[in-house]
Amino acid sequence: MQGKMKALLKAQPGPGATITMVDIPTIGPNDVLVKVDVASICGTDMHIYEWDDWAANRIKPPRIFGHEFAGRIVQVGSGVDSLQVGDFITAETHVTCGQCTQCRTGQAHVCRSVKIFGVDTDGTFAEYVKVPAVNAWKTDPAVGPEVTAMQEPFGNAVHTALSGEISTARVAVFGCGPTGLAAVAIAKACGATAVFAVDVNDYRLDLAKKMGATAVLKAGRDDVVGSILEATGGEGVDVSLEMSGAGVALRQSFQALRNGGRVSVLGIASRPVELDWANLVVFKGATVYGISGRKIFESWHKTKMLIESGLVDLKPMITHRFALSDYEEAFELMRSGNSGKIILYPQGLPAGMKSGAVDH
Repeated sequence: MQGKMKALLKAQPGPGATITMVDIPTIGPNDVLVKVDVASICGTDMHIYEWDDWAANRIKPPRIFGHEFAGRIVQVGSGVDSLQVGDFITAETHVTCGQCTQCRTGQAHVCRSVKIFGVDTDGTFAEYVKVPAVNAWKTDPAVGPEVTAMQEPFGNAVHTALSGEISTARVAVFGCGPTGLAAVAIAKACGATAVFAVDVNDYRLDLAKKMGATAVLKAGRDDVVGSILEATGGEGVDVSLEMSGAGVALRQSFQALRNGGRVSVLGIASRPVELDWANLVVFKGATVYGISGRKIFESWHKTKMLIESGLVDLKPMITHRFALSDYEEAFELMRSGNSGKIILYPQGLPAGMKSGAVDH
């Protein structure tokens, strides 16, 4: 398929991005070309947009960024027989090598040579995206494009929350960005008896209540650890899910944990974090999991079941919609923290859809 398309491009090092006309991707024999219906903004995209130290050391402009999306296949490579034009998909955005020890022992989510959509290869903030066929994840169109696009980050929350026993557990979720909010909903749906949601932002704490949190605590105002210990009879939670990347939240996730409990860490700290390892990990007998992406494709199957069964409803997390051309407003809103999931429409907003806040 030849021609030009509109894309959001990190054209050169530095903050910001530009809408640019670029060539529609040329696919190989084992790829599919997808017309992007929607794309959603992730924290990684914010790092790239603001051009922090991580982005400066990882991204090689020019690069189309973005990695969460949903759309329909419009072209299929000559070697692809499992997909066809018209299929509605999203995708696993980690492209693995298939040859390293991790890939060959069921740990492809930590492949040593992984390449990520919108980071190492051109991404989904565009009208079309090239996807390796093996990464495509067919989805029932009835799920809808916005929720379909959210399956990728939702899978991170699934991996984090379900990396150990959670049924009947008391759970604390530190960080209520979209993935943390999803973790709140998963914990509640999977039988947690209490879910404490912790964040610095009142807007996101209100969303956490909608997603099923039984108690919310505002960091910097409330005594987070003391409140959790009081509510659990001085024992602490069975499970801490650290989704923020903030050093203080990581420490609190251990301080609020009962002896023998589990901490699963998805949040990425911007700098090294000091931790009282002896007292908070060793003598507590804590189990610690580092979470990278989704288990391929185990997390995807769990994601599908949770969404299609109705056990988890992601729609309350969707707070704003914009045309791709309004990206500056979208990223400024995300920077403010007063949003849940922000959805972008590369083809322009559908007729009758309003730009901005979603009226639930």
